[in-house]
Amino acid sequence: MCSLALFPPPLPPGQTTLCESNNELLSGANNSEDAQDSGPLSLHFPRESLKLHSRTESSSKAAFLDHSETLWTRSAAAWRDGGFTGLLNEITTSHAEVPKWLSVTSGCILALLRWVSSFHGSLYPHVTLSSEDMIAEFSQVLNWPDCVVRAFAWHPHTDKFAVALLDDSIKIYNPKSAISPTLKHRLQRNVAAVQWKPLCASALAVACQNCVLVWNVDPCSLSTRPSSGCAQVLSHPGHSPVTSIAWSPSGSLLVSASPLDTAMMVWDVAAESCVPLQRVGGGGVTFLSWSPDGSHILACTPSALFRVWETRMWTCERWPCIKGRCQSGCWSPDGSRLLFTVQGEMVIYALTFSGSPGVPPSMVKGPQTAVVVADLSETTFNGPDGDIIVGGEIQSLSWDPRGERLAVLLKGDPQAANRPAIIAVFKTRANPIFELLPCGFVQGELGAEPRLMEFHPNFQHGALLTVCWSSGKITHIPFYFLSSGVSHVDLSRSPPLPHPQERPADFANQSLFTELIS
Repeated sequence: MCSLALFPPPLPPGQTTLCESNNELLSGANNSEDAQDSGPLSLHFPRESLKLHSRTESSSKAAFLDHSETLWTRSAAAWRDGGFTGLLNEITTSHAEVPKWLSVTSGCILALLRWVSSFHGSLYPHVTLSSEDMIAEFSQVLNWPDCVVRAFAWHPHTDKFAVALLDDSIKIYNPKSAISPTLKHRLQRNVAAVQWKPLCASALAVACQNCVLVWNVDPCSLSTRPSSGCAQVLSHPGHSPVTSIAWSPSGSLLVSASPLDTAMMVWDVAAESCVPLQRVGGGGVTFLSWSPDGSHILACTPSALFRVWETRMWTCERWPCIKGRCQSGCWSPDGSRLLFTVQGEMVIYALTFSGSPGVPPSMVKGPQTAVVVADLSETTFNGPDGDIIVGGEIQSLSWDPRGERLAVLLKGDPQAANRPAIIAVFKTRANPIFELLPCGFVQGELGAEPRLMEFHPNFQHGALLTVCWSSGKITHIPFYFLSSGVSHVDLSRSPPLPHPQERPADFANQSLFTELIS
């Protein structure tokens, strides 16, 4: 199995990745005119400019409690806030106001429930985590709790994008407009993901701690702060925190996932109603990805298994993992191939859904086994300032809409300076056979590490990778190439490219994986 040793070496300190041209990644100095942050859509959010929450709602609640409330009023509030467990706890602690038998009975039932909960926690350790820790554990964003940019989403049809920040605000940017609306809502806490509705100009879904918000922001509005009335609130008992959302390609349905809910919710947003899709096992749902053709949904769980749902009859295939849970996944543009990674493993797997022309997607025969297509084990490169170790566990995957560039975010080791988090980019080809070729590493300015990445859905000159960095910057790296599916692409209006640097070897034709030889 080939390794990252086939890649060109990482850039030396002080150099950043600018673009790809002529099958080669070009770089420049941090202070050069062609630096990554020189584009009109490149942004910088300094941590100091964000007003963070000084305390959580739960910590400040006691300061506003009316201690003269009756037992029944307090019990009703406990039921509303904590459910049956909260009610039992209130009755048990109010032993002076209730009959002794009722207080003792409530205490016994509460102890039994806590024992059952602890047993459940031994089977599924994630249920003992706080909401914020749970989102951090299952987020596609590297180091989510400390990340200035917590979520990012390009609009599927225009050049605007949404950015969720550390202070739980969401900003919308459009290069054709001087107005950048800021979205805030009292329920918009611990944002884990955002996604625009396809075939719609204004609807943005937001995965929050206790609900899903669907904002409807008029692109022609001159308001910089839309009111909370512009947001629909989608919630379901027990379905929190929400860590992942996905729209169907037609925009008719929205699915949401929570690690504490074994059912994923399929929402009819217009009716504000949902249908739970539930299966035994897994302990919850952590990550969702809807295939571009709409035929399948990847549903990851906190346990060592994941499911692939087909969306015509809503049946699913159950795929067990050997080492750990499924961490991330992405689909080929035609929906016939799924790439995914497993926590604790340093490889990329592929599932191929084969069918015949004219066969409905729902009748496509599922794959029999997963195939390893790339090995990203740690590889040592010799640099001017010492050895650099690249590789290891994978945080997230992103495949460009043309199916010709695959970006892989490698976690690295935050405790070791020579094991940085880095993005490895592969050249991919799906037809007539599936191939992976090395392209290179994407790196930012000195001291900045990638946290989140996403490809532009409609870049005309190849692929455009947006990267959110630990420094709070958002930059865009273009990959200029002639698509294998298009006979001619006009590059006459592309921006001028810097002069390529010398490379120690030619890596353009090195093959990592080909179906014919695997």
